[in-house]
Amino acid sequence: MEKNLYKFIIRHSLKQQVIITLLSIASFIPYYYYLSMPKTIINEGIAGKGVQYPLDLFGLGWLQLDAVQYLLVLCFGFLVLVVIQQGFKYVINVFQGIAGERMLRRLRYDLYAQVLRFPLPTFRKTSQGEIIPMIIAEVEPVGGFIGESFALPIFQGGMLLVIFGFLMIQNPVMALAAVALYPIQFYIVPKLQRHVRALGKERIKNQRKLSDRIGETVTGVLEVHTHDNSNRMLADFAKRLGVSYWIRVEIFQRKFVIKFVNNFIQQLGPFFFYAIGGYFVIKGQMDVGTVIAAVNAHKEMAAPWKELLNHYQTREDVKQKYEQVVTQFEPPGMRPIDDLLSEPAEPVALTGPITLNAVSMQDDQGVAVLDGISLTLPWPARVAVLGGAGREDLLQVLARLQEPSRGKITINGHVLADLPETVTGRQLAYVGAASHIFNATLGDNLLLGLRQRPVRPKQRDERHKRQYEREMVELRASGNILHDIDADWTNFSRAGAASPEELTKQAIAALHVAAFDEDVYQYGMRGTIDPKRQAALAEQVLEARRAFRSRLADGDIADLVEGWDPERYNSNATVAENLIFGTARDGAYNVDTMARDPHMMQVLDAVGLRERFLQIGHEVASTMVELFADLPPDHEFFQQFSFISSDDLPEYKELIARVRPDMLNQVAEADRARLMALPFKLILARHRLGHFDEAERAAILRARKIFADTLPAERRAAIAFFDPEQFTASASIVDNILFGRVAYGQAQAQEKIGRVMADVIAQCGLREPIIEVGFLFEVGIAGARLGAAQRQKLAIARALLKNPDWIMLSESTASLDPRSHAAVLRAMLERRAGAGLVWSLQRAADAEGFDLVLVLEEGRLVAQGRFAELAEHNTGFKQMLAG
Repeated sequence: MEKNLYKFIIRHSLKQQVIITLLSIASFIPYYYYLSMPKTIINEGIAGKGVQYPLDLFGLGWLQLDAVQYLLVLCFGFLVLVVIQQGFKYVINVFQGIAGERMLRRLRYDLYAQVLRFPLPTFRKTSQGEIIPMIIAEVEPVGGFIGESFALPIFQGGMLLVIFGFLMIQNPVMALAAVALYPIQFYIVPKLQRHVRALGKERIKNQRKLSDRIGETVTGVLEVHTHDNSNRMLADFAKRLGVSYWIRVEIFQRKFVIKFVNNFIQQLGPFFFYAIGGYFVIKGQMDVGTVIAAVNAHKEMAAPWKELLNHYQTREDVKQKYEQVVTQFEPPGMRPIDDLLSEPAEPVALTGPITLNAVSMQDDQGVAVLDGISLTLPWPARVAVLGGAGREDLLQVLARLQEPSRGKITINGHVLADLPETVTGRQLAYVGAASHIFNATLGDNLLLGLRQRPVRPKQRDERHKRQYEREMVELRASGNILHDIDADWTNFSRAGAASPEELTKQAIAALHVAAFDEDVYQYGMRGTIDPKRQAALAEQVLEARRAFRSRLADGDIADLVEGWDPERYNSNATVAENLIFGTARDGAYNVDTMARDPHMMQVLDAVGLRERFLQIGHEVASTMVELFADLPPDHEFFQQFSFISSDDLPEYKELIARVRPDMLNQVAEADRARLMALPFKLILARHRLGHFDEAERAAILRARKIFADTLPAERRAAIAFFDPEQFTASASIVDNILFGRVAYGQAQAQEKIGRVMADVIAQCGLREPIIEVGFLFEVGIAGARLGAAQRQKLAIARALLKNPDWIMLSESTASLDPRSHAAVLRAMLERRAGAGLVWSLQRAADAEGFDLVLVLEEGRLVAQGRFAELAEHNTGFKQMLAG
């Protein structure tokens, strides 16, 4: 990147700057006439000085004007000049804005590209709390300045010269008096502003520290609460806020001093005009129109002069900010940009041995983490790495994520340091002890290693094609990459597939090796599909539903599920579910807000249950308060039996104490809604509080029909009603197959039903399609909705799926339980039998199935060989096995 701001501007926006400059110069001619027109209007149009009527306007004899007509012509002429002048300003401002935004887009893109080129150790010293504000917030003023960097001083300076020239023509003494203090202002204000800029830099540094502290708090919030550290964190943050506060207070004080000086000097102009101009008028040496025109011209002078001062102040600030940001985004050891973007002329295969020749590496403190390692890893080979420090660094060096300080590494005859990321990022894979999962779907994370370049273009209609072509023009103008993010980037062939169906099979196979397929299957079971777009899958689910219902009719599981029957009340479902007899979409008819829904209240009125719901709500609240008032908030009974949370219990306790059963007809509307919300949550088979007798359940069945028949047309899409022959759109796959509720209190009901459902799903060939639905699961920020072990399994499957020549695993199963670790270890050794695998292991016994074992100690290679040989002859390895 260019170190100098103006070199950056000239290099990337010279053409736009020239156009804006020419437009600025062209605007000066009409601007001069705009300044002189008030004088003509007053002296000639109003006072009639030097004009005889009728006036032959153009000297052609055909256009004769009287005094009023001439005045109107002059006024309309002034209006035309205003429109022309404002038109120039509009066009110049639009060009400036576009040029500035393009350059800001380019700058942010370049900075982001720089981040991708940072050496890995840089991220250990630089936090995201520092990087993000620099790319997003701190360079924002740079874009605005770039658009006006050349045009503004030329445009505003030119306007000043035009105004000054006009004043000189009117009266040189007044003109010189008007600008006499400008040099003093130009000297004093920048000096004052220099202190403000220095304070601004301190404020920015402190803002970065604040961002870093906030980011660290979000990341480490678990530890903060674990150690009761909230008070200290708040005190620390308050102190940092105090630093920003006092800096800003001093900035405000100095800025207002600058503003006072500017305004005072600016107001001296009218003083001189009135004094000097008035004197000349009194002496008969100047007319009133000239004085008024001069005063108006001086008013016009204030704006460009202020713009020039602001521009000078902004320029120095932006220059420092730009140079500071660019310097911080160029750490030593950065990779060249071509390393990320260039495609090799010929395919490069790394299916060969890895040779390390005297490879050494130091950390940022100069301590050796790898010390003169020389060895050859044969091809194919499954290599275990054991020992102490240096294992992770060795694997990262082999994956070309770090560069060795000395020595050379070759793979299949290719020097690793000379290979671009377009080769190493596809042919090599690395999975660390804590791999990052992106905030996207599970499938997007899984396919990450197959998405290096667009493979198939996106098909667009004419309207969207024009939008895309317009965006491509802007991409080129901004120097951004030209790849279409909306294209299909998934390279099936990298995974050994020729179609989406084959890719799915390969993905599921990779998940199976990583012992993650069952997890994804469960996410799919809890997922939803659109039956219109996925009609075939919806029909398969309905087939599974029918098979499941058939199995329920047999044996000892017949009573484990109470199905949805339009003519029957489901005692294992909530009252709300029985009423709407379906699932609500997009948060509509939420059980907590149902008591406030006018349509639902009308339905309850129609069957005579509205007041009964209020009575039941009061009784339920009283019972809950009585039963749970003395229990701790984390007691298991709250989870099992109470539908009032421990946080809400005190409010209901206060409400029950305030509202007696005989006062329910007088209860306030808010309290009424809170009480009536409780009966909707009742599950009769579970809570057994004695409410809703047979007659009331029959009334709910009548209300169910009334609710469906009278539901307003605009709200019908909010409910997916249960139908034994139809797929319930907003319900999960497991709920569609179950089509009911598991009976409460039946021993091992979930396990028995789970086994039957698994058999039915396998019989209907639904397991793979359900796993595909699981691919759509949103994993959350950094995979927060997944467990630590699941994140590691996903990372292993992701590395496997792209089918690299060599995979480096650095304690990548450390988060797994022993059984899962053993399963993944066996499956990986089998899967990589004919390829390259380097695995840094915690336990020496796990290395038994590998072809070669390496032992490191303090960054030095102290032993290598087959497991059996080391176990028999190497003392250190024997101790590791014993340990």
